[in-house]
Amino acid sequence: MSDPKAGRDPDAQATKKTETAATAEEDMVLPEFENEQNQTVLENMVGDEVRANGGGRSIEAMLNVGLDVNIVLGRSRMPISQLLKLSRGSIIELDKRIGEPVDMIVSDRLVARGDLVRVGENRIGVTLTEIVKDFVGDT
Repeated sequence: MSDPKAGRDPDAQATKKTETAATAEEDMVLPEFENEQNQTVLENMVGDEVRANGGGRSIEAMLNVGLDVNIVLGRSRMPISQLLKLSRGSIIELDKRIGEPVDMIVSDRLVARGDLVRVGENRIGVTLTEIVKDFVGDT
């Protein structure tokens, strides 16, 4: 006779979730990166002003300033008690599904969205599919 609580073993459930996540990762195939020339973020921000003002000399001084760019795969919210129980192999469920666009965040602002792609043998990147037009504040 089997124990009804045996199916509720958290370690067994974590192992099953890890195996499921590993299978999903193996099944997920990222498309190859294809470089297409489209409108840049700068052109989207200032449009024809760059070309009309001789290449945008007023902003040239800022073009070498480094910014941290974050690609957000998804988010999760959990109570501290659950956070403290996390260990190696724990799975954190995110608010996005496989295949949904990832967010490109610069200075805590959503700038663009894109899809994950494989770059080379063992690297990943993001191909931008949408540039968010309202990320520049009103002036």
